[in-house]
Amino acid sequence: MTRRPSDAPHRIAPARSAPAPRLRAAATAAVLVLTLAYPFVVAFGADRLPPGGVAAALVAVAVLRAALARDPVWWLAAAGAVALAAVSSLGHGWLPLKLYPVLVNASLLAVFGLSLHHGPPLVERLARVAEPALPAEAVAYTRRVTQAWCVFFLANGLVAAATAVWSSTRVWAAYNGFVAYLLIGAMFGGEWLLRRRLKARLAAAPDAAVPRSAA
Repeated sequence: MTRRPSDAPHRIAPARSAPAPRLRAAATAAVLVLTLAYPFVVAFGADRLPPGGVAAALVAVAVLRAALARDPVWWLAAAGAVALAAVSSLGHGWLPLKLYPVLVNASLLAVFGLSLHHGPPLVERLARVAEPALPAEAVAYTRRVTQAWCVFFLANGLVAAATAVWSSTRVWAAYNGFVAYLLIGAMFGGEWLLRRRLKARLAAAPDAAVPRSAA
């Protein structure tokens, strides 16, 4: 017996995945690329472009970063970017725009530093994503790592300010667009080695204290 079309079971079309996660990932990648390229854009445009166009792009990137991060600190950073762009447009040229890396380091210092006082520390929060039940020794270690990042962002921000005020644009771009990221990579690499050492110690002697060298 031939089945009539009306007798065929209705097939429900699979729901399409919402484009929001993909758009968010693409926007995050764009912000990362633009942030990495920013020092070189300033160095290239210092003799070729008016600072107003770069200032407008800076504000757009800072606002987009804040919207993606959903953290009040990054909205304060976006407000700081607006202030730097405004000062630049008032005739102060490229110097305010070269201070943006200082603003980024200050924002990261605030994020990490505030988490120490309004815990848990940021590194502990990140660690608990992979391992919710952290032992006491690991909790103490994550606090020291958070403190180490605070020192790094303070020092890096001071050097960024010094290169903006007293160095040439090329030196400023080389440090803030290359050297600073090498130092960040060294921080991540060193912390990874210390973390492995700590895990090995805890596995061998669960009651052992966190080594002081891991600070």
